Amino acid sequence: MTLAGRNIAILIAPQGTEDPEFAKPRQAVLDAGGSLTVISLETGEAKTNNNDLEPGETYTIDKAIGDVAAEQFDALIIPGGCVGADKLRASKDIVAFVRDFFAQQKPVAAICHAPWTLIEAGAVNSRKLTSFKSIRTDIENAGGHWVDETVVVDRGLITSRTPKDLPEFCAKLVEVFAGAQSSAAAASQA
Repeated sequence: MTLAGRNIAILIAPQGTEDPEFAKPRQAVLDAGGSLTVISLETGEAKTNNNDLEPGETYTIDKAIGDVAAEQFDALIIPGGCVGADKLRASKDIVAFVRDFFAQQKPVAAICHAPWTLIEAGAVNSRKLTSFKSIRTDIENAGGHWVDETVVVDRGLITSRTPKDLPEFCAKLVEVFAGAQSSAAAASQA
């Protein structure tokens, strides 16, 4: 599968995003030839965590959320990490950005605690998805159908549970993103 010509957005919290849940999908998109934009609350650098508590790596943020719109991208990746996901879902701008991907019927990939942001965006109602097991009740209370599976795809939403699911999650997001119409192609048809 190739993502050549695809512009993918990936979110990262200023601190607390789970490192492998950011790094591995990021690398999968780049390996598949996609263009990637790292987005956070503001520009600068973001520090990730491992297992929520141990320091991870530092990554450069390409764009602040106030400087981007869903229309500029073909798909979105939301990494997890309890701390990072909580910071992302607390931002009304991040939540609006995520909501716009669903309104535009663009694919979104979310892993671990990232569905918290989907819940805030009103995007889980009547959808089948998975997540880290501790947020199952949150998903069900928001109208989602939670399942304990490695990777789940429902109407362009790709979800997985934990870092151990990353190989399947990354393969599936590349597959789904490759099959989606690019923003450039959509614009040329308008």
